[in-house]
Amino acid sequence: MSAKYAFTKTLKEVRFLFCHTGEGSAATRTFLTRAYPTMKKNNPYTPILLREASGTLPKVYARYEFGKEKSKSLEGLTDKQIEDAVAQLVKSEGAA
Repeated sequence: MSAKYAFTKTLKEVRFLFCHTGEGSAATRTFLTRAYPTMKKNNPYTPILLREASGTLPKVYARYEFGKEKSKSLEGLTDKQIEDAVAQLVKSEGAA
């Protein structure tokens, strides 16, 4: 799992938005509880932001150099699907 979270050099920030109590964000919370320590250990200088707000639909944003940003909705995804979606974003070079 550690190689999966070795971020690309052009990645400047990863941001997770989710509801701290909502059922739609349960898989996202589970994923972050499990994967955040590994992501942070492998990428100690890349900010990984967790934004909790009531009623927020789960979504992940990846910000790359030159202000390019990509996002992916995590609504309705399982823990494994979230892992795959995040891995795809953090390996991307930010080209739209």
